[in-house]
Amino acid sequence: MGQKTNPIGNRLGIIRGWDSNWYGGNDYGDKIAEDYKIRKYIHARLSKASVSKVIIERTLKLVTVTITTARPGIIIGKGGQEVDKLKEELKKVTDKEVQINIFEIKRPELDAYLVATSICRQIESRISYRRAIKMAIAASMRMNAEGIKVLISGRLNGAEMARSEGFKEGRIPLSTFRADIDYALAEAHTTYGRMGIKVWIMKGEVYGKRDLSPLVGMDKKQAGIGGGKGGDAPRGDRKPFNKDRKPAGDRKRK
Repeated sequence: MGQKTNPIGNRLGIIRGWDSNWYGGNDYGDKIAEDYKIRKYIHARLSKASVSKVIIERTLKLVTVTITTARPGIIIGKGGQEVDKLKEELKKVTDKEVQINIFEIKRPELDAYLVATSICRQIESRISYRRAIKMAIAASMRMNAEGIKVLISGRLNGAEMARSEGFKEGRIPLSTFRADIDYALAEAHTTYGRMGIKVWIMKGEVYGKRDLSPLVGMDKKQAGIGGGKGGDAPRGDRKPFNKDRKPAGDRKRK
């Protein structure tokens, strides 16, 4: 099962949170369509800002949009002018008050979407797909990824017949639910047609309880998620079971 399904959807409610957090009621379909428009608009408008996730939360009168990006300076602009413009533009899309939060991605080499879009841009610039993928894999492994897999499909090198080619380094345990695996799909538009690039990145394993906030996939320092009891370090700070229990021979019988 883990080999076929989306690794992010497969872990929702276990170690991953949702990118849209609201109650829809009878307007569920309209809100889904509005979320799609918001994400599409942000990715198109901020195409040079290395935007990864767009997390949307709603209350009755407020829409909170959290943008995770590797280049926050481009979004904020000089004195916050650009982010104010973006806020006004999103107000027209939603007809509600909009609040924008920006989180910086400190290690973009471990973000599957940014890695996939980087490979796409290089292929569109006529760089060899093998070279682009191998450089991306090497960069991710240098940043302490436990594993990375890249699958590219299409008319590779302009071949007449489309085919797929995979590259892998390290381990990607797709059937292990505690494995923190990031996944993304991107498309490169070339003169020969479209190429699809899929990227899986294994960041580590999650032990104990984990807060299922929208930014659960990020570092604790970036997202402000505390370790706490049963944190995401191995075993958290929980005491081992029966640590203080005396051996059977030392216990007094009543």
